[in-house]
Amino acid sequence: MLEKRRIYLPPLSLVGPGVIVDLVEEIKDQDGKKVLVVTDKVLNELGVVGKITDLMDQKSINYVVFDEVKPNPTCANVNAGLKVFKENNCDFILTIGGGSPQDCGKAIGILATNGGDIKDYEGIHISKKKATTIAAINTTAGTASEVTINYVITDEERKVKMVMVDKNCLVSIAVNDPELMLNKPAALTAATGMDALTHAVEAYVSVGAFHWSDHMSLYAIQLIGESLRDAVNEGSNLEARSKMAWAQFIAGQAFSNCGLGFVHSAAHQLGGLYNTPHGVANAVLLPHVERFNLSSCPEKFAKIAQAMGVDISAMSEQEAAESALDAISQLSKDVGIPSGIKALGAKEEDFVLMAENALADVCTGGNPKSVCLEDAIEIYKSSM
Repeated sequence: MLEKRRIYLPPLSLVGPGVIVDLVEEIKDQDGKKVLVVTDKVLNELGVVGKITDLMDQKSINYVVFDEVKPNPTCANVNAGLKVFKENNCDFILTIGGGSPQDCGKAIGILATNGGDIKDYEGIHISKKKATTIAAINTTAGTASEVTINYVITDEERKVKMVMVDKNCLVSIAVNDPELMLNKPAALTAATGMDALTHAVEAYVSVGAFHWSDHMSLYAIQLIGESLRDAVNEGSNLEARSKMAWAQFIAGQAFSNCGLGFVHSAAHQLGGLYNTPHGVANAVLLPHVERFNLSSCPEKFAKIAQAMGVDISAMSEQEAAESALDAISQLSKDVGIPSGIKALGAKEEDFVLMAENALADVCTGGNPKSVCLEDAIEIYKSSM
């Protein structure tokens, strides 16, 4: 309890049904010239974006919509969004969506104030100036990009996901309104929910974990264990959606301040090479990487099992730790996640390249157990 910690959190977070109304009031109070709305075409066509822009129209807030963000946003997406930002003299960014619009909006905000190319900012705290003011509306319970100091952009030339950890990208207003998450497709709900679980588990066992992040992580794991199946199976279940919104929000705060691990490093390679959805990649790899990590902190895995509802009272510590992996795998199976990376298009001939790139990923440093090239290749093989 005597250690010093630097904790990054958004200045304002709005969580709960109907909070988008409060957000629009906050944007109005900013008294900016023009808002760049960063989103994707699907959310725009489904009318999700319209729900927010209608409220903005009522308050006479000027805005322009950029809806060209792709899943696993690229450098080209960022540059296109920045062009719209500049051409329309915007001074505020509103992101609407899951991790892709959030990450793209952060990247645009960093370039708007720092200049250069987004590739210049790969790494940890590279930028010098705070991003343009950003409000982030999250529409999926998964990535938590709206509350973290992380963003990920795909370098389409190298086919590598660049991880940026940057205090200057932290949004000013984070929004989680579970009403916007209702009736999302089951597969999307499952993938993003397992992404949130991965955040919580990796944060809990990370070398950077501490008492505050431990409590946050375990509570997020508990909420996900209680609600993800219902959120997947009952798309209009507001209680389940609300629990998942809180879970991913809490897990995001935890990992943003203590780090992740090799699950994310390995998953980033699937996204970079095969354009695999990030949450699905995490979900498939999670039990395999954590089996590798099990010996490093079995007591923590025992607590993960307990948080997921496993009765460990009659188990040894090792048995309880292993039951955590069983509980994770069962949840993944129950919500329809593929059983291996082969189903995601992974090819064994790519494993060496993937392993090399994963070891260079910024998230690897947080893994509780050191990973060498042979270990990384074996993890990919075991995940097939």
